[in-house]
Amino acid sequence: MPKNEEQFKKMREDMRSKILKMSSLYFAKYGFGDTKIGDLAKYMGIGQGTIYLYFKSKEELFEAIRSRAENTEEIERLKALSKLPLPAKAKIDLISKEMAKKLKEDEEYCVKITILTQLLLEKKEAPYGNDLYKELAKIIRQGQKEGSVVKGDALYLADLYWGTVYLYALKRLFLEKFKMVTWETLSRLLEV
Repeated sequence: MPKNEEQFKKMREDMRSKILKMSSLYFAKYGFGDTKIGDLAKYMGIGQGTIYLYFKSKEELFEAIRSRAENTEEIERLKALSKLPLPAKAKIDLISKEMAKKLKEDEEYCVKITILTQLLLEKKEAPYGNDLYKELAKIIRQGQKEGSVVKGDALYLADLYWGTVYLYALKRLFLEKFKMVTWETLSRLLEV
């Protein structure tokens, strides 16, 4: 039992954080439609009522997860990178190094990528309207002009790149033994 208000508040924050983190992984694995609060509670080793103390519904819980997964910082970094006076190959290498490092070391990033991709797929349309795709496509077009990036539809190539990132995020989350993609391999997806 907490001895004071501050300890009680910390316990509540810790439980909410645990619910969000473990639910994110569960939703990443099973998707929104196939997730039931009862199954989620069993997975976390807590009572269903505990989840409802923090979130009124599965939809509210998922919305909190979705909000945490937004990639606005990443989009802003890509926008800034695309404006730098660097060759496209150098930009793609920088992006690939960051992606490979995050995929290898950051489980929460892998959950974020998985949730965001599921949200894009639920729209049942090509994800090409997504800013992450558009920004990478700008860099790809620059590389095509410079002759360092393979010819083809830039948005399709961005889809190939982010699809590979998504695949390895899934592998990182759900497989114990696999060979992690390297930054060189990610970069080679777009090279001539």
